[in-house]
Amino acid sequence: MDKLKMHSPDLSQENIAKIRDLFPGCVTEARDEATGQLRLAVDFDQLRQELSDDLVEGPQERYQLDWPGKKQALVTANAPIAKTLRPFKDESVSFDETKNLFIEGDNLDVLKILQDSYLGQVKIIYIDPPYNTGKDFIYRDDFSTPGQQFAIEAGEKDEGGSRLVANSDSSGRYHSDWMSMMYARLTVAKRLLRDDGVIMVSIDDYEQSALRKLMDQVFGERNFVAQLVWEKGRKNDAKFFSVGHEYLIIYARDVALLRERKEIWREEKPGARDIWDESIRLRSLHGDDFKAIEADLSKWYSDLPKAHPAKKWARYKRVDKNGPWRDRDISWPGGDGPRYDVIHPVTGKPCAVPEAGWRYSSPAEMQRQIKLGLVEFRDDHTEPPFRKAHIRPIPDEIDGAPTDADDEDGSDEDGDDTEFATQVRGSYFYKQSQVSVKYLRNLMGSKVFTNPKDHEELAKLISYVTPNEKSAVIMDFFAGSSSTAEAVFRANATYGSNHRFIMVQLPEDLEKAESSASGTAKKTVQAAIKLLKKDGRPLVLSEVSKERIRRSGKAVIGEPCDPGWAKDVGFRVLKVDTFNMQDVYYRPDQIDQKDLLADVDNIKPDRTAEDLLFQVLVDWGVDLTLPIQRKTIQGKTVFFVDGNALVACFETGVTEELVKELAGREPLRVVFRDSGFVSDAVKINVEQVFRQVSPATDVKSI
Repeated sequence: MDKLKMHSPDLSQENIAKIRDLFPGCVTEARDEATGQLRLAVDFDQLRQELSDDLVEGPQERYQLDWPGKKQALVTANAPIAKTLRPFKDESVSFDETKNLFIEGDNLDVLKILQDSYLGQVKIIYIDPPYNTGKDFIYRDDFSTPGQQFAIEAGEKDEGGSRLVANSDSSGRYHSDWMSMMYARLTVAKRLLRDDGVIMVSIDDYEQSALRKLMDQVFGERNFVAQLVWEKGRKNDAKFFSVGHEYLIIYARDVALLRERKEIWREEKPGARDIWDESIRLRSLHGDDFKAIEADLSKWYSDLPKAHPAKKWARYKRVDKNGPWRDRDISWPGGDGPRYDVIHPVTGKPCAVPEAGWRYSSPAEMQRQIKLGLVEFRDDHTEPPFRKAHIRPIPDEIDGAPTDADDEDGSDEDGDDTEFATQVRGSYFYKQSQVSVKYLRNLMGSKVFTNPKDHEELAKLISYVTPNEKSAVIMDFFAGSSSTAEAVFRANATYGSNHRFIMVQLPEDLEKAESSASGTAKKTVQAAIKLLKKDGRPLVLSEVSKERIRRSGKAVIGEPCDPGWAKDVGFRVLKVDTFNMQDVYYRPDQIDQKDLLADVDNIKPDRTAEDLLFQVLVDWGVDLTLPIQRKTIQGKTVFFVDGNALVACFETGVTEELVKELAGREPLRVVFRDSGFVSDAVKINVEQVFRQVSPATDVKSI
C-alpha cells in the first residue's frame, strides 16, 4: 500500500527527467548534501555539445530580459515545499456547499500547493500586486516577498528570522527585487491557467514597463492581448501633469487558440441592461408564455422617454428562452453562397433560398443552428427563414463564432455597428476611484482599505472575457480588499453565470503595521483593527478581506438577480501550514526501540481528521471544493468526497470488516491512516481485499 507524497511538485526534477528522456547521456545522479537523497543533475557541457550545430563556443549575444536575482527567482519558483492546507470551517461561509475558496498564506506557497489540484483549470487570473512605490512592497534580504498593505517598520523580521527591508528607490536593487518577486509568482501562476485562460494585472507607471517585459518573458510576447488605461480622476495638486490613471495589462495563455476557436469578446451598450432586466421581470410574471412577454415588452418600449438609451434597441421585441431577440439576414455575405434544401418544419417543403445563398456553408451547420434555436422559420416555405440575434448573445450566435462566412475581423454583413446592442471594449475607460472607496466605506462601516479596486468594473471585465461559459474559475492571489470576490458575485448575479473564485491573502499583522504607519494609512489601519476587535477576530488583514466577502455576499443576495445564478456567496477558508506529520531527524543508530515505537504514528497532536483529509485532497490533486460527507460506519468516522470519488478513514482500530464494507462501495480512491489498523495482518490484507472486491480502486495510506 503506497503512501502519499509529502511535498508540492518538484518541477526542476520533473523537467530534468524530461531532458534525460531526450539526452540520457547528459543527466547524472548526485547526492543532495542537505537531505542525503539522490537527485538528478544535468551535465550542461555535455548538453551544450549535444545541441550545438556549429563550432562557435562561448556565450552568444541574444535579446533577453535579465536582472540580478532572476536565476534565484526561477529556482525558487520550481523548488518544492513541504506544506499543506488546513480547513477552518468556523471562519467559512456555507463550507459544505460553496465552490469558492479563500486561502490564507504566502501566495507563492499557495500557488505551488495548488499546482496539482488546479493545473490548467483557471480561466482568469486578476491581480493587483504591490506597485513598488517604496511604501507598498518589502522584501527579505535573501529573496523578495509581497509587502504589507500598509507601511511596515524597516528592520522587522518575518517568521523565518530574515530581516525585512523596505524597498525604497534608493536601493541598488529597487526594480530587480520587485521583478524577482513577480517573476516567481507569474511563473507558477501560468501553470494554473487553462489553455484558453487570461491573466490581467493592474499596475501604474512605476513598474509598467518592467511588468510588460516580464510578462513577455513568462507568457510570450505573441500572447499579449491589450494594455488598458483606467483613468480614475484628475489630481489638481500635481506639479506638472495629473497622472490619475493606472494600467491593466492583459495576456492570454495561448492567444492563437482563442483565435482558432473564433472567440470574440463583447459588452452591452447603454440601454441593453434595462431591456434584459425588464425581460427577466416579465418572465417572472408570465413564465414561458413568450407571446405575453412580447406584448408587455412592446408596451414597455413605447412608454419609454425618447431620450432613454434602451429606446434605440426596440427591434429586440421578440422573446424566447434566451431572452429578447431581433431578426437578422440569413444570406451569404457578398453573394455566391451555398445552395441546398432546408425543409420547413410545418409544410415539409424546401424553403426559398436567399438570392445570395445560405449563410451557413453546409446543411449540417444549418441543422446545428436550427437545433440551437437560432433559426426562425416564417409562416411557410415561400420565404427564407432568418437568424436570431439576442440582446445577450449565446456563444454560437456571436459574429464569426459558428461560421466561415464572416471576415477574419468578425465584421458582419449587416454593417453598421449601431445595429447591435453589444460592442467591443476600447483600450481606455474612465471610472472615478472615489466611487469604490465610498462604496467600501459604506459596506464596512469605515474606511478599512486605502485603494480598493472597483468591483463593478472588474465584474464587467470578468463577463467580457468569458463569453462562452458560465462556470469559470477566477483567481486573485493578491486579494487585498477582496474586490475580485465581490466582482465574481456581481458578475454572476447580473449575467446569470456561476463563476467561482480562489482568493489568496497573506495574514499581515495589523498591530505591527499600525505602529509604523502615519497619516491616512494609520487611520485606515486603526479602523480595520476596530472592526476586527468588535467581532473578536484576529487582527490580520486577511480577516478584513473575509469580512468584506461576507458583507458583500449578503448585499448581493438581497438584490434582484438573474435566475441562472445559483446564489453561491459562500467560501471555504483554508490556511497554509506545515505538513500534518511530525518531522523525524534520527538515523537508525540514534533512536532506541521505545522511541521507534512512539514514532510509528507521527501525526502532529493538534491536527484533526479534516486536516488529514485536506492534505490528501492536495496531494491527490483533487478539487478542493468538492462536496464532503461525514458518516459513521461500524463506529468509525469515514469521509466521502464527491460521492464515492474518494473515501477516507483516519481512525485507529480499523478492522477487516470495515475494510470489506468500504471496498463494497467501490470507491475510485481510498486512503487510511498508516497506523490505523487493528493489526499488521489487516494492514497487509487491505490491498488484497480491494483487489478482490473493487480492483479499480486506488489504495493509499497517510
